[in-house]
Amino acid sequence: MEAFKYIIIGGGMTADSASRGIRQMDPAGSIAVFSNEPYPPYSRPPLSKGLWKGKPVDRIWRNTEARYGVNLFLNNPVSAIHPAEKTLRSVEGKSFHYEKLLIATGGSPRRLPCHDPGVIYLNTYEAYLKLREKTEKGDHFIVIGAGFTGMEISAALAGTGKKVTLIFPSALIGERIFPADLARAVTDYYIEKGVTLLDSARVSDIQSKKDEYLVMTADGRHLQATGVVAGIGSIPNIALAESAGLAVDDKGIVVDECLRTSDPDIYAAGDVASFFNSFLGHWLRAEHEDNSNVQGRTAGHNMAGQIEPYTYLPFFYSDIFDSGYEAIGDIDAGLDTVSDWITPYRQGTVYYLRNNRICGVLLWNLRRRLDEARKLIERQETVSRDGLKGLITPVVF
Repeated sequence: MEAFKYIIIGGGMTADSASRGIRQMDPAGSIAVFSNEPYPPYSRPPLSKGLWKGKPVDRIWRNTEARYGVNLFLNNPVSAIHPAEKTLRSVEGKSFHYEKLLIATGGSPRRLPCHDPGVIYLNTYEAYLKLREKTEKGDHFIVIGAGFTGMEISAALAGTGKKVTLIFPSALIGERIFPADLARAVTDYYIEKGVTLLDSARVSDIQSKKDEYLVMTADGRHLQATGVVAGIGSIPNIALAESAGLAVDDKGIVVDECLRTSDPDIYAAGDVASFFNSFLGHWLRAEHEDNSNVQGRTAGHNMAGQIEPYTYLPFFYSDIFDSGYEAIGDIDAGLDTVSDWITPYRQGTVYYLRNNRICGVLLWNLRRRLDEARKLIERQETVSRDGLKGLITPVVF
């Protein structure tokens, strides 16, 4: 039986960051990474952002193997974990022993409830390549869902000159996260950019024939396209942890402040981890790059013997056409919001309040203000609505 001091299940950004964290504490301990994909760890945000704006593909690769001396087991999913023996088994039937284990299995895209032949769920490099190939064969694309992925890839495709139809069940784009006036402005922005919107609509069936797709909506519309992309959320990959007897909840694999699962020698981090954030006062699962990077590194430190609580409040960001935003904390349109626009809907800040305390901040076309925003949340001070005006201002260069 092959043995490694550290084993990481999952070959994404969290695995790369955890490898880095381990190496910062332990330069020599053996590390193995088991991945479902045929590709080594890479940055995922460019799949719906930068790669469509000319960013070189070679810049997405994290070079984990060379940088940290990691043994990569690609296209080699883990089928079972046996905590009592501190072993795992790969789908190839081989067993491996570990001293410390990290589960970084991420999430899988939520699939459409209807027949979905050839629909692309843009969560892997392989899916990106399929979509890129489709763009070389035709000009009309249908995007289903106006969440983060749907918003980004519809903007990216339209930015390359493609005809894009965006289908989503709500009345406005971003209705669940933006205050109503901003959601209206964002919706109008997509229309101005040439995206055809089918709001308050649901897909009932999809048929494919050669290089064309027919998408049918519940209200009887039929649309043809060269390609169909769906972004309707993700589901944490907890089955492996659950079958190993580890504690899980409705968000993911439950971890303590040091990212340990219910087994002290097994950790979880990234999109699959359910952790408590004291500043927000609740459990959350963060599916974004910043959390993968920082939480992965912290898990690596702790696997290598540190006692380092993960108290960090991660942020997320998005780019849509020539606009972009960064957000931190609870971004929920159901909360009380205060908008402070420098230029209405072009540059400014939206504060999200719970019990008159800032619990989230949205920075619209305001860069390099995340540290300020994070501190405002961490202070947990009672604030007045008028007192928020002018609190965060643009950086002057």
